[in-house]
Amino acid sequence: MSTKFKPKYTRVAQLKTAADLRKYLEDGQVDLNFDDELVDASESPFAEAITLKSGKVIGNRFCILPMEGWDGTEDGKPSEYTKRRWENFAISGAKLLWGCEAVAVRHEGRANPNQLLMNEENFQDFVDLYQLVMNKHAEKFGNTDDLVVGLQLTHSGRFCKPNSHKKFESKILYNHPLLDKKFHIEEGHPLMTDDDIDALVEDFVKAAVMAQKAGFHFVDLKHCHGYLAHEFLSSFSREGKYGGSFENRTRFLRNIVEGIKREAPGLEMGVRLSAFDWVPFKKAEDGQGEPDFSAGEKYEYAFGGTGNGTTIDLEEPKKFLALAEELGIQLICITVGSPYYNPHLTRPATFPPSDGYYPPEEPFLGVARQINVTNELKKAFPDLVIVGSAYSYMQDWLPNVGQYVLRNNMADLVGLGRMVLSYPTLPDDVLNNRPMQRKLICRTFSDCTTAPRNGLISGCFPLDPLYKNLDIADELKAFKEKQ
Repeated sequence: MSTKFKPKYTRVAQLKTAADLRKYLEDGQVDLNFDDELVDASESPFAEAITLKSGKVIGNRFCILPMEGWDGTEDGKPSEYTKRRWENFAISGAKLLWGCEAVAVRHEGRANPNQLLMNEENFQDFVDLYQLVMNKHAEKFGNTDDLVVGLQLTHSGRFCKPNSHKKFESKILYNHPLLDKKFHIEEGHPLMTDDDIDALVEDFVKAAVMAQKAGFHFVDLKHCHGYLAHEFLSSFSREGKYGGSFENRTRFLRNIVEGIKREAPGLEMGVRLSAFDWVPFKKAEDGQGEPDFSAGEKYEYAFGGTGNGTTIDLEEPKKFLALAEELGIQLICITVGSPYYNPHLTRPATFPPSDGYYPPEEPFLGVARQINVTNELKKAFPDLVIVGSAYSYMQDWLPNVGQYVLRNNMADLVGLGRMVLSYPTLPDDVLNNRPMQRKLICRTFSDCTTAPRNGLISGCFPLDPLYKNLDIADELKAFKEKQ
């Protein structure tokens, strides 16, 4: 990576006081509010429970977002690294575990050769994983009556790499002039047929049935980050029953939901949704990110976009949430964009992953954008239980921002992603009036992304002693030095 561009953004750790942070945000014209002080845990909005329409109780307002480690076995079973990560989720103190991690419903749909895979051969492993979570949570907190645990079901679409960390075996719904080129999809690459998709619907339903039998309280029908279900939402140019109109582009979701209701009655469902998308970004000569308009100034491939590539229109995302509500889906987790082609939108960070670029904007702007979009959607759908994302970049100030969001009903739960890899017990500390453990706070170095981008397992290499002391830490360092 070029060294010409040097980010001028102040590191969060240098903003020592609330006054420092407030001035920095005001100077940068960042529309992001927070509480100067945390209230006592006994009165904290973080400690409030949520009762779902099904009667299930989520005991507090912290949610652990799905965090993959690219560390399962080749046949899709959890490794000891996987189990350790799930155990950390269990003892975090959060009462909603959103899917724990992405689990493929068929081998060809895996994002990497070590992604977990739900099938009959692996069923008992998922029973054991669920029980591990419940047992570890009960050991620490006494019971699991108010713990809700989901499983995220996925097919990775154009990002499938089921057999090699280096070779895409993409399954696509339409041709995309930028993404096809970026991910080496040759002209004439076959599109998934409607029959292919109908068969995939059945695989999702079968996986959901097994998830229910394994004990999971809900399944997430993943519609985010450019993976297959998200690609359906932007299949404006696709012909046939799965493309074109909004009704057709949401048929995949509706058919899966219909099948789950039929085959797994009573199973709760959720959707993690990229509420908007932008044009792919590329690394400029100076190393900074810039939008890629090499295929033309109009960008007509973005669900939740306006057509110009870098602005937002929430009309269709609101139609999608209205459909989810109509289908009886109450749990919604909001994210945006894709870490594959515009990572600064999805995971604001000062330091880019090895295949990324320096942020083209102050990362606080990315946090504010997600929080404010989530707020607009929550206001429009007060009966949905909505989880927000992008909080990890707030670092020391995460609880202060989250408290403000919850107090003002801008979201129902605060979702934690990367932060959990370095600081899994942050929720428990906040809920017990303990100060933040600064030595554990994620500083968004992006090693947890750089490692899997280069075929290594994911984890917090800077701060977690387990990963820091692995032999592959030297390999990761070598990859970073080549940036």
